[in-house]
Amino acid sequence: MTEMQPSRSKWLILNETRMEKLRLLRKNGMRIAREYRHSLGGMIGLGILVFFVATALLAPLIASKYDTPSMPANDIHWNDYNPSYASPSARYLFGTDFYGRDVYTLTIWGSRASLIVGLLASLISIVLGTAVGLAAGYFGKVSDEVLMRFTDFFLVIPWFPLMIVFASLLGRSFTNVIIVIGITSWPSTSRIVRAQILSIKEKAFVERAIAVGAGSGHIISKHILPNVFPLIFANTILLVANSIFSESFLDFFGLGDASVVSWGTVLEAAYEKQAFGSFAWWNIFFPGVCIILLIMAFYLIGDALDEVMNPKLRRR
Repeated sequence: MTEMQPSRSKWLILNETRMEKLRLLRKNGMRIAREYRHSLGGMIGLGILVFFVATALLAPLIASKYDTPSMPANDIHWNDYNPSYASPSARYLFGTDFYGRDVYTLTIWGSRASLIVGLLASLISIVLGTAVGLAAGYFGKVSDEVLMRFTDFFLVIPWFPLMIVFASLLGRSFTNVIIVIGITSWPSTSRIVRAQILSIKEKAFVERAIAVGAGSGHIISKHILPNVFPLIFANTILLVANSIFSESFLDFFGLGDASVVSWGTVLEAAYEKQAFGSFAWWNIFFPGVCIILLIMAFYLIGDALDEVMNPKLRRR
Protein backbone atom coordinates (compact mmCIF):
# COMPACT_ATOMS: atom_id res chain seq x y z
CA MET A 1 0.00 0.00 0.00
CA THR A 2 2.78 2.38 0.85
CA GLU A 3 4.55 1.59 -2.45
CA MET A 4 1.48 2.44 -4.50
CA GLN A 5 0.92 5.80 -2.78
CA PRO A 6 3.86 7.65 -4.42
CA SER A 7 2.82 6.26 -7.80
CA ARG A 8 -0.73 7.50 -7.34
CA SER A 9 0.48 10.93 -6.22
CA LYS A 10 2.72 11.19 -9.26
CA TRP A 11 -0.21 10.28 -11.52
CA LEU A 12 -2.39 12.94 -9.89
CA ILE A 13 0.32 15.58 -10.34
CA LEU A 14 0.76 14.70 -14.02
CA ASN A 15 -2.99 14.74 -14.57
CA GLU A 16 -3.33 18.15 -12.90
CA THR A 17 -0.46 19.45 -15.03
CA ARG A 18 -2.18 18.31 -18.22
CA MET A 19 -5.46 19.87 -17.12
CA GLU A 20 -3.69 23.13 -16.38
CA LYS A 21 -2.11 23.12 -19.85
CA LEU A 22 -5.53 22.51 -21.41
CA ARG A 23 -7.00 25.39 -19.41
CA LEU A 24 -4.20 27.68 -20.57
CA LEU A 25 -4.69 26.62 -24.19
CA ARG A 26 -8.43 27.21 -23.92
CA LYS A 27 -7.87 30.61 -22.33
CA ASN A 28 -5.36 31.59 -25.01
CA GLY A 29 -7.70 30.38 -27.76
CA MET A 30 -10.57 32.44 -26.35
CA ARG A 31 -8.29 35.49 -26.19
CA ILE A 32 -7.26 35.07 -29.82
CA ALA A 33 -10.91 34.63 -30.92
CA ARG A 34 -11.97 37.71 -28.92
CA GLU A 35 -9.23 39.90 -30.39
CA TYR A 36 -9.83 38.50 -33.88
CA ARG A 37 -13.50 39.55 -33.73
CA HIS A 38 -12.35 43.16 -33.37
CA SER A 39 -10.61 43.02 -36.76
CA LEU A 40 -12.99 44.22 -39.47
CA GLY A 41 -10.79 42.93 -42.29
CA GLY A 42 -10.39 39.57 -40.58
CA MET A 43 -14.14 39.14 -40.12
CA ILE A 44 -14.80 40.10 -43.77
CA GLY A 45 -12.19 37.58 -44.90
CA LEU A 46 -13.65 34.89 -42.65
CA GLY A 47 -17.14 35.55 -44.02
CA ILE A 48 -15.93 35.20 -47.62
CA LEU A 49 -14.04 32.01 -46.77
CA VAL A 50 -17.07 30.48 -45.03
CA PHE A 51 -19.18 31.30 -48.08
CA PHE A 52 -16.80 29.52 -50.46
CA VAL A 53 -16.35 26.52 -48.15
CA ALA A 54 -20.14 26.18 -47.89
CA THR A 55 -20.41 26.50 -51.67
CA ALA A 56 -17.85 23.72 -52.18
CA LEU A 57 -19.54 21.41 -49.67
CA LEU A 58 -23.04 22.04 -51.03
CA ALA A 59 -22.03 21.85 -54.71
CA PRO A 60 -24.03 18.64 -55.37
CA LEU A 61 -27.15 20.36 -54.06
CA ILE A 62 -26.83 23.76 -55.72
CA ALA A 63 -25.29 22.72 -59.05
CA SER A 64 -25.74 19.82 -61.42
CA LYS A 65 -22.84 17.39 -61.74
CA TYR A 66 -24.04 16.55 -65.28
CA ASP A 67 -22.86 19.94 -66.51
CA THR A 68 -19.31 19.58 -65.19
CA PRO A 69 -17.50 17.07 -67.43
CA SER A 70 -13.89 17.22 -68.45
CA MET A 71 -13.04 19.25 -71.50
CA PRO A 72 -15.00 17.80 -74.47
CA ALA A 73 -12.74 15.98 -76.91
CA ASN A 74 -12.30 17.32 -80.45
CA ASP A 75 -14.35 20.44 -79.70
CA ILE A 76 -17.60 18.44 -79.74
CA HIS A 77 -20.45 20.49 -78.31
CA TRP A 78 -21.24 19.08 -74.89
CA ASN A 79 -24.96 19.70 -74.71
CA ASP A 80 -27.07 20.31 -77.82
CA TYR A 81 -29.74 21.96 -75.67
CA ASN A 82 -27.34 24.62 -74.35
CA PRO A 83 -26.20 27.24 -76.90
CA SER A 84 -22.59 28.38 -77.03
CA TYR A 85 -21.89 31.64 -75.22
CA ALA A 86 -25.46 32.21 -74.09
CA SER A 87 -25.54 35.41 -72.02
CA PRO A 88 -26.56 35.37 -68.34
CA SER A 89 -30.30 34.88 -67.88
CA ALA A 90 -32.84 33.25 -65.58
CA ARG A 91 -31.99 29.87 -67.16
CA TYR A 92 -28.21 30.37 -67.24
CA LEU A 93 -27.30 32.56 -64.26
CA PHE A 94 -23.68 32.99 -65.36
CA GLY A 95 -24.26 32.23 -69.06
CA THR A 96 -22.65 29.33 -70.96
CA ASP A 97 -19.19 28.74 -72.39
CA PHE A 98 -18.10 27.73 -75.89
CA TYR A 99 -19.08 24.11 -75.25
CA GLY A 100 -22.54 25.02 -73.98
CA ARG A 101 -21.62 24.26 -70.37
CA ASP A 102 -23.31 26.29 -67.65
CA VAL A 103 -20.68 28.69 -66.24
CA TYR A 104 -22.58 28.90 -62.94
CA THR A 105 -22.23 25.13 -62.46
CA LEU A 106 -18.58 25.19 -63.50
CA THR A 107 -17.87 28.01 -61.05
CA ILE A 108 -19.59 26.20 -58.17
CA TRP A 109 -17.74 22.92 -58.76
CA GLY A 110 -14.49 24.78 -59.44
CA SER A 111 -14.45 26.03 -55.85
CA ARG A 112 -13.79 22.47 -54.66
CA ALA A 113 -10.63 22.01 -56.73
CA SER A 114 -9.24 25.41 -55.76
CA LEU A 115 -9.76 24.85 -52.03
CA ILE A 116 -8.35 21.30 -52.13
CA VAL A 117 -5.22 22.43 -53.98
CA GLY A 118 -4.79 25.42 -51.67
CA LEU A 119 -4.99 23.35 -48.49
CA LEU A 120 -2.97 20.29 -49.57
CA ALA A 121 -0.23 22.23 -51.37
CA SER A 122 0.13 24.54 -48.37
CA LEU A 123 0.39 21.54 -46.07
CA ILE A 124 3.27 20.13 -48.14
CA SER A 125 4.96 23.52 -48.21
CA ILE A 126 4.61 24.08 -44.45
CA VAL A 127 5.93 20.61 -43.58
CA LEU A 128 8.97 21.00 -45.84
CA GLY A 129 9.65 24.61 -44.85
CA THR A 130 9.28 23.93 -41.13
CA ALA A 131 11.51 20.84 -41.27
CA VAL A 132 14.29 22.67 -43.14
CA GLY A 133 14.03 25.83 -41.04
CA LEU A 134 13.96 23.84 -37.81
CA ALA A 135 17.00 21.74 -38.69
CA ALA A 136 18.95 24.77 -39.89
CA GLY A 137 18.05 27.05 -36.99
CA TYR A 138 18.31 24.58 -34.11
CA PHE A 139 21.33 22.47 -35.08
CA GLY A 140 23.21 25.30 -36.83
CA LYS A 141 26.81 25.03 -38.06
CA VAL A 142 27.16 22.70 -41.07
CA SER A 143 23.45 21.86 -41.16
CA ASP A 144 22.55 25.54 -41.25
CA GLU A 145 25.04 26.32 -43.99
CA VAL A 146 24.04 23.42 -46.25
CA LEU A 147 20.28 23.79 -45.80
CA MET A 148 20.30 27.57 -46.26
CA ARG A 149 22.34 27.31 -49.46
CA PHE A 150 19.81 24.75 -50.69
CA THR A 151 17.01 27.15 -49.76
CA ASP A 152 18.76 30.04 -51.52
CA PHE A 153 18.90 27.94 -54.68
CA PHE A 154 15.10 27.77 -54.73
CA LEU A 155 14.78 31.45 -53.81
CA VAL A 156 17.10 32.64 -56.58
CA ILE A 157 15.23 30.83 -59.34
CA PRO A 158 12.01 32.68 -60.30
CA TRP A 159 9.05 30.89 -58.76
CA PHE A 160 6.68 30.65 -61.75
CA PRO A 161 9.22 29.38 -64.29
CA LEU A 162 10.29 26.76 -61.75
CA MET A 163 6.68 25.60 -61.37
CA ILE A 164 6.28 25.42 -65.13
CA VAL A 165 9.42 23.26 -65.44
CA PHE A 166 8.33 20.84 -62.71
CA ALA A 167 4.76 20.67 -64.03
CA SER A 168 6.03 19.92 -67.54
CA LEU A 169 8.31 17.16 -66.25
CA LEU A 170 5.71 15.49 -64.01
CA GLY A 171 2.82 15.75 -66.47
CA ARG A 172 -0.75 17.03 -66.32
CA SER A 173 -2.45 15.60 -63.25
CA PHE A 174 -4.34 17.04 -60.29
CA THR A 175 -1.97 15.33 -57.86
CA ASN A 176 1.07 16.65 -59.70
CA VAL A 177 -0.26 20.21 -59.53
CA ILE A 178 -0.51 19.92 -55.74
CA ILE A 179 3.01 18.46 -55.50
CA VAL A 180 4.54 21.09 -57.79
CA ILE A 181 3.04 23.98 -55.84
CA GLY A 182 4.04 22.41 -52.53
CA ILE A 183 7.69 21.76 -53.41
CA THR A 184 8.24 25.22 -54.92
CA SER A 185 6.67 27.39 -52.21
CA TRP A 186 8.44 26.19 -49.03
CA PRO A 187 11.66 28.33 -49.02
CA SER A 188 10.03 31.46 -47.54
CA THR A 189 8.61 29.39 -44.68
CA SER A 190 12.00 27.85 -43.92
CA ARG A 191 13.62 31.30 -43.72
CA ILE A 192 10.91 32.61 -41.38
CA VAL A 193 11.04 29.53 -39.13
CA ARG A 194 14.86 29.57 -38.98
CA ALA A 195 14.94 33.25 -37.97
CA GLN A 196 12.38 32.66 -35.22
CA ILE A 197 14.21 29.61 -33.87
CA LEU A 198 17.53 31.46 -33.74
CA SER A 199 15.81 34.00 -31.50
CA ILE A 200 14.09 31.41 -29.28
CA LYS A 201 17.35 29.45 -28.78
CA GLU A 202 18.74 32.42 -26.83
CA LYS A 203 15.84 32.47 -24.36
CA ALA A 204 16.46 31.55 -20.74
CA PHE A 205 13.97 28.68 -20.64
CA VAL A 206 15.78 26.90 -23.50
CA GLU A 207 19.15 27.38 -21.83
CA ARG A 208 17.75 25.96 -18.57
CA ALA A 209 16.41 22.92 -20.41
CA ILE A 210 19.84 22.31 -21.95
CA ALA A 211 21.51 22.78 -18.55
CA VAL A 212 19.38 20.09 -16.89
CA GLY A 213 20.23 17.63 -19.66
CA ALA A 214 17.06 17.74 -21.80
CA GLY A 215 17.47 16.12 -25.20
CA SER A 216 16.98 17.80 -28.56
CA GLY A 217 13.67 16.04 -29.14
CA HIS A 218 12.26 17.29 -25.82
CA ILE A 219 13.47 20.86 -26.37
CA ILE A 220 12.10 21.01 -29.92
CA SER A 221 8.69 19.52 -29.06
CA LYS A 222 8.16 21.27 -25.71
CA HIS A 223 9.91 24.62 -26.11
CA ILE A 224 10.71 25.42 -29.75
CA LEU A 225 7.66 24.33 -31.78
CA PRO A 226 5.00 25.70 -29.36
CA ASN A 227 6.60 29.14 -29.64
CA VAL A 228 7.00 28.95 -33.43
CA PHE A 229 3.53 27.49 -34.11
CA PRO A 230 1.60 30.84 -34.15
CA LEU A 231 3.98 32.18 -36.79
CA ILE A 232 3.69 28.96 -38.82
CA PHE A 233 -0.10 29.05 -38.61
CA ALA A 234 -0.33 32.67 -39.77
CA ASN A 235 2.10 31.94 -42.62
CA THR A 236 0.03 28.88 -43.64
CA ILE A 237 -3.03 31.05 -44.21
CA LEU A 238 -1.07 33.25 -46.61
CA LEU A 239 0.40 30.21 -48.37
CA VAL A 240 -3.11 28.88 -49.08
CA ALA A 241 -3.90 32.07 -50.98
CA ASN A 242 -0.63 31.76 -52.90
CA SER A 243 -1.36 28.12 -53.73
CA ILE A 244 -4.84 28.94 -55.08
CA PHE A 245 -3.37 31.56 -57.38
CA SER A 246 -0.60 29.17 -58.48
CA GLU A 247 -3.14 26.46 -59.32
CA SER A 248 -5.12 28.89 -61.48
CA PHE A 249 -1.88 30.02 -63.11
CA LEU A 250 -0.82 26.48 -64.03
CA ASP A 251 -4.31 25.59 -65.29
CA PHE A 252 -4.50 28.75 -67.39
CA PHE A 253 -1.25 27.84 -69.13
CA GLY A 254 -2.48 24.33 -69.86
CA LEU A 255 -0.37 22.56 -67.24
CA GLY A 256 -3.23 21.48 -64.99
CA ASP A 257 -5.53 18.48 -65.16
CA ALA A 258 -8.20 19.06 -67.82
CA SER A 259 -10.36 16.32 -66.32
CA VAL A 260 -10.81 18.34 -63.11
CA VAL A 261 -13.08 21.37 -63.27
CA SER A 262 -11.44 24.33 -61.57
CA TRP A 263 -11.55 28.08 -62.01
CA GLY A 264 -8.23 27.90 -63.82
CA THR A 265 -9.42 25.34 -66.40
CA VAL A 266 -12.56 27.42 -67.01
CA LEU A 267 -10.40 30.47 -67.72
CA GLU A 268 -8.09 28.40 -69.92
CA ALA A 269 -11.02 27.21 -72.05
CA ALA A 270 -12.41 30.76 -72.26
CA TYR A 271 -9.06 32.10 -73.45
CA GLU A 272 -8.51 29.24 -75.91
CA LYS A 273 -11.98 29.72 -77.45
CA GLN A 274 -11.61 33.52 -77.54
CA ALA A 275 -14.44 34.35 -75.17
CA PHE A 276 -13.50 38.02 -75.16
CA GLY A 277 -13.48 38.10 -78.95
CA SER A 278 -17.01 36.73 -78.85
CA PHE A 279 -17.98 39.32 -76.20
CA ALA A 280 -18.66 36.46 -73.73
CA TRP A 281 -17.28 38.43 -70.79
CA TRP A 282 -19.18 36.29 -68.28
CA ASN A 283 -17.03 33.26 -69.11
CA ILE A 284 -14.01 35.07 -67.66
CA PHE A 285 -15.60 37.48 -65.19
CA PHE A 286 -17.28 35.07 -62.75
CA PRO A 287 -14.44 32.54 -62.19
CA GLY A 288 -11.95 35.43 -62.19
CA VAL A 289 -13.85 37.30 -59.47
CA CYS A 290 -14.06 34.11 -57.40
CA ILE A 291 -10.27 33.68 -57.55
CA ILE A 292 -9.73 37.29 -56.48
CA LEU A 293 -12.25 37.11 -53.62
CA LEU A 294 -10.91 33.83 -52.22
CA ILE A 295 -7.29 35.01 -52.36
CA MET A 296 -8.29 38.31 -50.74
CA ALA A 297 -10.14 36.41 -47.99
CA PHE A 298 -7.06 34.42 -47.04
CA TYR A 299 -4.86 37.52 -47.04
CA LEU A 300 -7.31 39.38 -44.79
CA ILE A 301 -7.47 36.42 -42.40
CA GLY A 302 -3.67 36.05 -42.43
CA ASP A 303 -3.10 39.75 -41.69
CA ALA A 304 -5.65 39.67 -38.85
CA LEU A 305 -4.10 36.55 -37.29
CA ASP A 306 -0.60 37.99 -37.63
CA GLU A 307 -1.71 41.11 -35.78
CA VAL A 308 -3.46 39.10 -33.04
CA MET A 309 -0.58 36.67 -32.49
CA ASN A 310 2.24 39.20 -32.80
CA PRO A 311 2.26 41.60 -29.81
CA LYS A 312 4.67 43.97 -31.60
CA LEU A 313 2.14 44.57 -34.39
CA ARG A 314 -0.66 45.15 -31.84
CA ARG A 315 1.40 47.85 -30.09
CA ARG A 316 1.83 49.71 -33.38
